[in-house]
Amino acid sequence: MTFPYSFKDALQHAERINWRVDELIGPDKRLDFSRPFMPESLARTAPMSSLSPEERLKLNQIRGHAYLAIFGLVEEFILPFVLDHARPDIVGEDFRSRAFLEFAAEEAKHIHLFHAFREAFADGFGAECEVIGPPSAVAEHVLSHPRLSVALLILHIEWMTQRHFTEGVQDERGIDARFKDLLLHHWMEERQHAQLDTLMVEELAAGCSPAEIEAAIEGYKALGAFLDGGLKQQAEFDLAAMERACGRVLKGGEREQFLSIQHQANRWTYIGSGMSHPQFLATVRTLSPAAAAELESLADVFG
Repeated sequence: MTFPYSFKDALQHAERINWRVDELIGPDKRLDFSRPFMPESLARTAPMSSLSPEERLKLNQIRGHAYLAIFGLVEEFILPFVLDHARPDIVGEDFRSRAFLEFAAEEAKHIHLFHAFREAFADGFGAECEVIGPPSAVAEHVLSHPRLSVALLILHIEWMTQRHFTEGVQDERGIDARFKDLLLHHWMEERQHAQLDTLMVEELAAGCSPAEIEAAIEGYKALGAFLDGGLKQQAEFDLAAMERACGRVLKGGEREQFLSIQHQANRWTYIGSGMSHPQFLATVRTLSPAAAAELESLADVFG
């Protein structure tokens, strides 16, 4: 199957989008801590029966902070990977070269964007929020896997971002306006990134044997397991942050409920929503129909 994407179209779409980080956040554009930052479809605070409405709001905002950190983290391995993929064939006027270079420039802008929002969060939240990392160690681990495995993970992330906005944020009116702007503008540029990632997977797979494709899919699954371990740790960090922010410690069943619900919420946000995306599965199906069926079934675990 060949997807109806082209480097020329992706580049032209990118050139029509023009926004700056300081238009979204800054001294005169602050986060509103009276509102949630994340849609309930991702935050999943409503089932937390042991928390008060004020505590659920704090938790939602803590999840928003973790979202900023995790996306800032993944952008830091996406950026060098895209540059390394494009570098051997850069010829200046070629649409492919220009599209990948624009892709890399936008990923660098996204790192700046997420960092600026984390600074704004720290200025207004009032409690420390730990996050998984450091980004350099995560990038080193991810990039040690086969290139096609990494490309599949990046494609998963790009389609996941699309789903977050279209299914959870686009029609949501209750979340903070600045955070919604962040998610909107991130989505605007990730639309063409998903297309470019699809083309990148096609390019890499064209040079792979069936055994190498099988190994790449196994590598993608291993990266998913690696991410899942980090998300379990992030749920524990989020619990500690909520306890600091709210001034009380959850014990026994309350603690177990929190960690179970929030780990699963993280799993859907960062794994299930990407692994089960129809466009991601369509690309995997071109590589291996059996692998696509397996991933579609496996995604239920992360729902």
